[in-house]
Amino acid sequence: MGVDQAMSLAPARLVAGIGFRRGTESSEIAALIERALSEAGQAPHALQAIATAADRACEPAIRAAAAAFGLAPVGVEAPALAAVDGRVVTRSARIETLRGVGSLAEAAALAAAGVGARLALPRITSAGTTCALAVSASPS
Repeated sequence: MGVDQAMSLAPARLVAGIGFRRGTESSEIAALIERALSEAGQAPHALQAIATAADRACEPAIRAAAAAFGLAPVGVEAPALAAVDGRVVTRSARIETLRGVGSLAEAAALAAAGVGARLALPRITSAGTTCALAVSASPS
């Protein structure tokens, strides 16, 4: 088997990108991730990472939500979010002002999924949370 064939057989890396308002409960974040996975036709065990802005990754709500999937949140630094903003399909004026990207959820998912990532599910929302899914065929 050649290297190209081996790479094409590598499992895709599935990442949930999360944006959330302060005070949002972990149960709301986890429920939105579950909804996103269902809408994308993915099982919860397929999820390999949950990503958010680096300055929010240590907050209890995202940590508890990620733990419900057996994961720890991945913090994505602002320069990495900005680097993928051109591939973000949803634009929020509020988030552009606060974060410099159109969608924190989409940018976090794309950045954490790695080179060649694409959105598997654009941003969906609940009252205090946004979630997007990105996938990359690059090895994790």
